[in-house]
Amino acid sequence: MDQATLQPPQQQTPPGKEALLQPRADHGEKSYKGSGRLLGKAAIITGGDSGIGRAVALAYAREGADVLISYLNEDEDAQETARLVNEAGRKAVLVPGDISKPAHCKLIINKAIAEFGRLDILVNNAAYQMSHESLDDISEEEWDYTFRTNISAMFYLVKAAVPHMKRGASIINTASINSDTPNPTLLPYAATKGAIQNFTGGLAQLLAEKGIRANAVAPGPVWTPLIPSTLPPDAVASFGEKYPMKRPAQPAEVAPPYVMLASDEASYISGATIAVTGGKPMI
Repeated sequence: MDQATLQPPQQQTPPGKEALLQPRADHGEKSYKGSGRLLGKAAIITGGDSGIGRAVALAYAREGADVLISYLNEDEDAQETARLVNEAGRKAVLVPGDISKPAHCKLIINKAIAEFGRLDILVNNAAYQMSHESLDDISEEEWDYTFRTNISAMFYLVKAAVPHMKRGASIINTASINSDTPNPTLLPYAATKGAIQNFTGGLAQLLAEKGIRANAVAPGPVWTPLIPSTLPPDAVASFGEKYPMKRPAQPAEVAPPYVMLASDEASYISGATIAVTGGKPMI
């Protein structure tokens, strides 16, 4: 893909739908080949209905893991992700609801244990963002909701999950290039991504004696429904062109680090942030 094939201007209603993306995103449907790296494991993926979450769910299933897909209310997208997991011969469990609420986070963990009997991987991927040109446009309610969804939910989920996790388990948090170089028009979102990177580093140290690893993946621009549903059309059309590779990533290009970090191959990797940023350094 080159700059000439960037996406056309478009707009969706939040949180957006995969079926309306132009062009459609690639989650690895035709390209990802599993090799049993997660055979017999059970995973939770928040925001698993679309975008990066769908690509990770597909990859995990093809690597042999059962997957609980947590999502807000995007039933059509979630059903398609479940279909891909089932098609790979693995069990898919759908749990809609708002992770900004601690009680729902506990429900997610309890549902995974009830369905799978174990929990090996927790992927904290769901996020909320909106774009604003002025500080005055950001309401107190939006600021609070962004933090509850993007970072507080990680704390709720991790706290509920850890008692069920054994040595070798893995927690993977989705950070962002915004963790290091915040976009001013995404002020609340970017602030939470910085918090996520810090949370991950502290968590890795806190859980090391338990043999549970915590890492982050920090994507740059990725072509998902979040983009046309939270950015203005002109920003959508130019999305990714300022990065060295001159384009956004496809979700399929972001999923492999999540597989590696969840696998036993990453047994000595904890407290790390893996940048998937199309050539833009995170230092």
